[in-house]
Amino acid sequence: MERRSKIAYGLALAAAATLALAGCSGGGATPTESGSAAAGGTDYGLITGGTITACSDVPYPPFDVLDSNSPIGYSGFDVDLLTAIAKKLDLKVAIQVTNFDTLQSGAALLAGQCDMAASAMTITEDRKKNIDFSDGYYDSLQSLLVKTDSGIKDINGLSGKNVGVQQGTTGENYAKEHAKGANLVQFSDDGVLWPALQGGQIDAILQDQPVNFEHEKADKNYKIVETYKTDEQYGFAFAKGQKESLRKAVNEQLKALKDNGEYKKIYDKYFSTSK
Repeated sequence: MERRSKIAYGLALAAAATLALAGCSGGGATPTESGSAAAGGTDYGLITGGTITACSDVPYPPFDVLDSNSPIGYSGFDVDLLTAIAKKLDLKVAIQVTNFDTLQSGAALLAGQCDMAASAMTITEDRKKNIDFSDGYYDSLQSLLVKTDSGIKDINGLSGKNVGVQQGTTGENYAKEHAKGANLVQFSDDGVLWPALQGGQIDAILQDQPVNFEHEKADKNYKIVETYKTDEQYGFAFAKGQKESLRKAVNEQLKALKDNGEYKKIYDKYFSTSK
C-alpha cells in the first residue's frame, strides 16, 4: 500500500532531527543502544546488537497487529516474514510502533529510531528519494468497503458521501483522483478508520484490499464492492544511503524464502482463499 503522504525531503530531515532530539517513540519501548553485530559476526549497524528493530504502524491487519501470544508481542504477514528473514541471519526482531507518516517520509529512519520499517509500505519513485527499499515482497490492490445496506455499488456512487482514507496513503491518492464529489475524511491509521465506519461517521473506506478484506471477514454487515488495480508492491524500507549491508542481507534471504517455499507458507497463512 502506498499508505502514506508526500513530505519534502527537507521536512523529513527536519523531522528526523526533531525525533532524534526527542528520543521519539511511536508507542513501543525505545530500543537500547548496544552492539551492532549479528551473532554470526556480520556487522549490520544495528541499534541493538543481535536484534533487527523494525518500525511499524500498528494496527494494520493482516500485516501488522498486536498479538499477546507472540513472543515479541506482534504478528502479521510483515512481522512473520521479517522474523523468518531474521532467523536466517541469526538475529531476533523487535517492533517499534511508529506513525506511518514519519516512516514514509524517511524521518524515523533517518533519526535512527529503528533499523528498518516493516509496515506494508508501497514502493514509489517519490519515496525512493528519501528511502532505500528492499525488493518487493507483496502485490496489492486498492478497494472500497461499505455497509451492505448502504446502496453504494461502486466508486461512482460516492458523490456527497463521507469516504474515510488513511492520511498520506495510495488509497487517499486514488480517492482524490477517482472518487468524484466525495468528501474525503482523513484518519491517522486503520485502528481509527474502521471504527469510524462502524460508528456511522463515514460511509465507506477506500484503502488496501487485504486490510478491507479482514474487516469484511470480521463483520458480515460490511462488504468490498469494488477493487482497483494500481500495480502497488510493498517493500521493507531503510534510511537513504544507510544500512546497505542489512538491506542486501534482507534481499538475499527474501529470495531464499521464496525459493525454498517458506514464503508461500507464510503468505498462505494470511491470504489463502482455501481456508
